[in-house]
Amino acid sequence: MTVANVSREKIDLEKPKSASMRDAYGEALASLGSQIKDIVVLGADTTGSIKTSIFAQKFPERFFNVGIAEQNLVSVAAGLAMAGKIAFASTYAVFAPGKCVDQMRNAIAYPEINVKLVSSHAGVSVGPDGASHQELEDIATMRAIPNMKVLVPSDAPSTTRIVEILAKTSGAFYARIARPNCPVIYSADQARAMDVGKSTVFKEGSDATILSCGLLTYEAIVAAKKLETENKLSAGVVDLYSVKPVDRNALLKAASSTGYIVTAEEHNIMGGLGGTVAEILSEECPTPMRRVGTKDTFGESGEDKDLMVKYGLTANDIARNVLDVRAALRK
Repeated sequence: MTVANVSREKIDLEKPKSASMRDAYGEALASLGSQIKDIVVLGADTTGSIKTSIFAQKFPERFFNVGIAEQNLVSVAAGLAMAGKIAFASTYAVFAPGKCVDQMRNAIAYPEINVKLVSSHAGVSVGPDGASHQELEDIATMRAIPNMKVLVPSDAPSTTRIVEILAKTSGAFYARIARPNCPVIYSADQARAMDVGKSTVFKEGSDATILSCGLLTYEAIVAAKKLETENKLSAGVVDLYSVKPVDRNALLKAASSTGYIVTAEEHNIMGGLGGTVAEILSEECPTPMRRVGTKDTFGESGEDKDLMVKYGLTANDIARNVLDVRAALRK
């Protein structure tokens, strides 16, 4: 387990510095492209918004825009990987895995091809694009595919590090990034410590633990501070950015050392991070828990911050769930 405690003095919880995961992704690809000549990048007509255009401008001969053809995106990436390239394929999460699970399963995961699928615009934070573009099932879909590893960064620095991990680790990967700018919570040292199958402990707790990934990791940190200030409750925060393989030791330690668990993710509570944690705890360390996420529902059009409130994905919602479990245990 990676233990990287964050300093409260370094994060302004009221007005945190923010940055774009998409910018971090594009810039990391361009930087790694200079170091690793075998990296190739593929897009499906979303290269401007996902920022893979940064790589394309620097290495046009190693960039391929296949157009609005997601199945082809994945199949061409698989072919390039079989020819010895490190292939990054990217579009919106609703299109990949949304439109090409068959190719991901049979052309990449089954033969264990060295393709990195990095999808953006996941979750309700896509905002005005509405339910048709708010992918809330991708983590569940991808973690159920054998040989597929699933990583979910929480901010720009962790995105940069995860791109490096993907580039330097052989195998099939799915990584999920978000559309809006988000608070920066990782220091450079914390990001460097990230790796497949590990986690980051932002705060130790004695009463409860919040296990999070993606945009809700910042919300979990705010929730823990709120619980400490308003309720005198010590809640730990662990970023389980490696959803598959998950850091079993970290979550089992959290379950055994604190009284209960709350998971937090911008994803359906069915099959995602909450499902992962529930599966492991039910078999190895039965623990009272709650899952914060969308409740088996589609999203809708609206501003991203309003949708996060409506669908119960805020620090207040996480804190309330921690208190609800506590209250239930005291009955």
